[in-house]
Amino acid sequence: MLRVAVVGSGPSGVYSAQTLVQQDPAVLVDVLDRLPCPYGLVRYGVAPDHEKIKSLQNNLRTVLEHERVRFLGGVRVGAGGVPAARLRELYHAVVYCVGAATDRHLGIPGEDLPGSFSATEFVSWYSAHPDAVADGFVLGARSAVVIGVGNVAVDVTRILARGPAELSPTDMPQAALTALTASRVNAIHMVGRRGSSQARFTTKELRELGALPGAEVSVAPDELALDPAYVDPSALPAVQRRNVEVLRGWAAEPPKGLPRRIRLRFFLRPVELLADGGRVGAVRFERTLPDGRGGVTGTGRYEDIEAQLVLRSVGYRGVPLEGLPFDPATGTVPHLAGRVMRGGVVAPGEYVAGWIKRGPTGVIGTNRPCAKETVLSLLEDAAVLVRKDVRDDPLVALRAEGVEPVEWSGWRAIERAEAELGASLGRGVVKLPDWESLLAAARGAS
Repeated sequence: MLRVAVVGSGPSGVYSAQTLVQQDPAVLVDVLDRLPCPYGLVRYGVAPDHEKIKSLQNNLRTVLEHERVRFLGGVRVGAGGVPAARLRELYHAVVYCVGAATDRHLGIPGEDLPGSFSATEFVSWYSAHPDAVADGFVLGARSAVVIGVGNVAVDVTRILARGPAELSPTDMPQAALTALTASRVNAIHMVGRRGSSQARFTTKELRELGALPGAEVSVAPDELALDPAYVDPSALPAVQRRNVEVLRGWAAEPPKGLPRRIRLRFFLRPVELLADGGRVGAVRFERTLPDGRGGVTGTGRYEDIEAQLVLRSVGYRGVPLEGLPFDPATGTVPHLAGRVMRGGVVAPGEYVAGWIKRGPTGVIGTNRPCAKETVLSLLEDAAVLVRKDVRDDPLVALRAEGVEPVEWSGWRAIERAEAELGASLGRGVVKLPDWESLLAAARGAS
């Protein structure tokens, strides 16, 4: 019987567990997570108004409720927790699905001014991540600049532009809802350093901006025209072609006079955040032009855009996990078809899947084939792996060493507490926003 630990309960971790139990009728899988709640970025990264995508939790739930899969939340692996070497002793194999836990920086003057944040911090706050800090994101802000033109940039722009009637039915934590309801932000600029044909958002996400009841979208026709693909987008891939078509349509629309304005800007590269009264007051951009090789070049012409709130959304990055090798150039763990490599040699019984394996690329569904490749590598090695003597239940050993995991019953107790909180507030389910309340709810299961 093969015992496998999967570290991380987001999509890549759950898909790894699913493939394991489908391919091996005797394998037992423990899915470990640092948080007491499962689902990773589906719970803490998908915007609360995206109910259809969030419903993917139901599919992930089915896997975690499988008779040969066990969820163990609140278990830290690495520094300050269970050492990676100890996991290797307790299980025949360990699959690390720990994602890309930090964000990329701009590396420009003023980036650390009060009022400047990563989009990750903002998303964590309105998604009730227990590590989030309530940093007064929108307090006193009238104008916001979102740097980046991917789906996360669209998400945070949309949340800033929504009204309370649209946000109240979501599972957003009450404190975030109260702050966004009181927000005076009425101008949101989403800015990319390259052209519209190179933006990373999907057309579905983009179109949602134009469907917001209290906001209007504008695009500068002259910035679209700078893009070589603007003249004839027919040669573009389908997604980029549709994006250009949507943006062209908005550029041709007259102003509607709605209370909130979203302006999409292109060919502007951030060079400095400017202070006003000790906090960010504007972003200075340099106008760029296509360089003919898919990149851009600076023109020496600058523009300042007022902003009391700046959110950078320029990508994620993996971080080292104590006990595992790490390539700082790629932000990933070196591997061969999912097998961890140490010093150029395969490390028996250690595997990776998801963003820590391939980098922060793709959509949620991309994790499925990625996880399958890793699991097939693991199962190819199974004949060697099972020679290790792993007879005792790892959970018994973890408890003996002072680790008290939140099991599935504890997670279900958290779900009930969130439903009760929502009912008390006259809303639907409302997420518990901090470690104390989550763990208190989980303890209620026992």
